[in-house]
Amino acid sequence: MTFTTRPTLQGTFGMVSSTHWLASQAAMGILERGGNAFDAAVTAGFVLHVVEPHLNGPGGEVPAIVATAGDPRPKVLCGQGPAPAAATIAHFRSLGMDLIPGAGPLAAAVPGAVDAWLLLLREHGTLTLAEVLEPAIGYAGAGHPLLGRVGDTVAAVRSLFEEHWPTSAALWLRGGRPPSAGEMFANPVYARTLSRLVEAGQAAGADREAQIEAARRAWSTGFVAEAIEKFSRQPFRDSSGRPNAGLVTGDDLAAYSATWEAPATLDWHGYSVAKTGFWGQGPVLLQALATLDALDDPGAYDAGTAAGVHAQAEALKLAFADREAWYGDGTDVPAKALLSREYARERAALIGDRASAELRPGRPDGAQPRLPAHVQPGAGSRVDSTDPTTGEPTIQSDGVTRGDTCHVDVVDRWGNMISATPSGGWLQSSPTIPELGFPLGSRLQMFWLEEGLASSLAPGRRPRTTLSPTMVHRDGEPVMACGTPGGDQQDQWQLPFLLRHLVGGQPLQEAIDAPAWHTLSLPGSFYPRDMEPGVLVVEDRLDDDVLATLRAYGHEVRRSDGWSLGRLCAVTRDPATGVLAAGANPRGMQGYACGR
Repeated sequence: MTFTTRPTLQGTFGMVSSTHWLASQAAMGILERGGNAFDAAVTAGFVLHVVEPHLNGPGGEVPAIVATAGDPRPKVLCGQGPAPAAATIAHFRSLGMDLIPGAGPLAAAVPGAVDAWLLLLREHGTLTLAEVLEPAIGYAGAGHPLLGRVGDTVAAVRSLFEEHWPTSAALWLRGGRPPSAGEMFANPVYARTLSRLVEAGQAAGADREAQIEAARRAWSTGFVAEAIEKFSRQPFRDSSGRPNAGLVTGDDLAAYSATWEAPATLDWHGYSVAKTGFWGQGPVLLQALATLDALDDPGAYDAGTAAGVHAQAEALKLAFADREAWYGDGTDVPAKALLSREYARERAALIGDRASAELRPGRPDGAQPRLPAHVQPGAGSRVDSTDPTTGEPTIQSDGVTRGDTCHVDVVDRWGNMISATPSGGWLQSSPTIPELGFPLGSRLQMFWLEEGLASSLAPGRRPRTTLSPTMVHRDGEPVMACGTPGGDQQDQWQLPFLLRHLVGGQPLQEAIDAPAWHTLSLPGSFYPRDMEPGVLVVEDRLDDDVLATLRAYGHEVRRSDGWSLGRLCAVTRDPATGVLAAGANPRGMQGYACGR
């Protein structure tokens, strides 16, 4: 038996895995009260806004993949808000910018998370809004023991808060200092915001769905939208080094609604793997899986050998190059060609025994790829010295983060399943809105300020998000939901996990615990959008001979701490027996699975 940091949980009643123990236990409490997986996920989502405020917030976004007991086909819930109506390339260029800032009001997309969670509750939940928001209101109002990393984040941006973002200083620097690890921390203003949503719902009568719709209106056209528009007009310092006002208006919020969409899928080794569409990063995982299959080499699936890591890293590089050239919202994405076997064989033929340091997009259906000027050879480097390998967001003194997020998976005894990846609106993304108790997000930084690209900025277009939940089906039934924080690393960390579990047969927790790695040889999605050609970051628990062989392949191997990469969550269900399972990441010592 292989040692694991914790057991793979098994049972038949319900399973939850998330990136914070309070969110997991709150969701499990909902299952115990008779709620279903979707009630539990909504509860966890709002608790995560409170207990992981440095990783996500109500001003951010959430994509999810769901399968219901009545309709097991995967569906994507898109809670990624679009660019505001005033967010044009011309506006940013008039401010002297060639990149969208990584922090500050100007970087905000329309917030989508809250509307998406409420839509999920209306369509597939069973409990009332008051019931699912009770834990989050409690933690925000009465307080909870704060993670040490929240205080560390605040300390990293303390001067920004004190000198330029006074509303954030008022919330996060009480008494003139960052909060300490384990300190009871409350956000009564945000608790009141949630309570007002509940009150707006209850004023609509006793009908559950009518209450949820009334809360959605209070968010999109009521007191929340009014406060956001008023505050967005004020200029604050952003990562350009200058003060700029935001662009999100009440009209933007009123025009937005979360949506249901078909997923991108790949049939693979007897499974069907579902991801969000090509408006986000998700299909990178599908392309990488298809390319590995096209190699026709069983050794390429082994994430513990140098040959396997090399093949997987090279397949990912090719997929991320395609992401840069072809992925985007509202564009003519050649989706069918990108996921075809013929194209996978073309891409696999580029993988040899030497690591590539080039960005090599393909030509699906013979189309000519176009890359942003920023990532062209000779464009120059803006790489900073901040370590991108830590398990939490990498925070610079100007508030910019390379991105991290949260995740939650839930499966219940009836066979309902969800994988959700909430993110954005973290405390360091933008100044706190004092009437609401939270900031807006910074997802616009994933657009390019260059016309004619797959992910060029345009009003109403969704940014090409890195958020990437996963669901796996077998014989038409959902058998796994999984995901991880990590920005550009999300699908990179999921790839070897899926190979270890689905191909290698490792139990969930063993596959989660196994040494992780990722490549930086791709254009970053977060400001300042840099690439480190040929760099492969690895946990130093990989064997020395594996690392030596990877260097011989030509990878620039960068060793990271043994437990520093990846924050995977996963739940499974065996349709034949009804047995449920769950595992959670030990890195960072806050992810937690529970169930029975």
